[in-house]
Amino acid sequence: MKRANELWDLLEPVINGMGYEVVDIEFRPHPRDGLLRIYIDHENGIQVEDCSQVSRQVSAVLDVEDPIPGQFNLEISSPGLDRPLRKEEDFERFKGETVKIKLGMPTIEGQRNFTGTLLGIEDNEVLLEVDGETHYLPLGGIDKARLVPKF
Repeated sequence: MKRANELWDLLEPVINGMGYEVVDIEFRPHPRDGLLRIYIDHENGIQVEDCSQVSRQVSAVLDVEDPIPGQFNLEISSPGLDRPLRKEEDFERFKGETVKIKLGMPTIEGQRNFTGTLLGIEDNEVLLEVDGETHYLPLGGIDKARLVPKF
């Protein structure tokens, strides 16, 4: 986790400077075939050329800074229809959308997984309506949150 946060701090300003939003960064270390996957977004969507441009720039930064020992594969991708929600701004931006949220620890009632309509965020709590009931989920307690694609 520490390394992913360090990578976020190193790479987000570079990618933002190119006009893209960093949605998420995954890092899976391995001595021979580690993986660094960066999800990016843009108001006009993401095309293959966008991923190539960001990949070239990120590769150059990683070559200079060398924050990852050993070999790894770099992947740049769009967040997809089931976009992860990570930042406070995400929970405001996607108000009214259906989301899936998994908490790191169960609530007092023992529930960890929620699917419902995102109502926004207040005082570091994500408001989620599930079956007509509003749940207040601590932002810091969320393990994963994603949009539910509409087909």
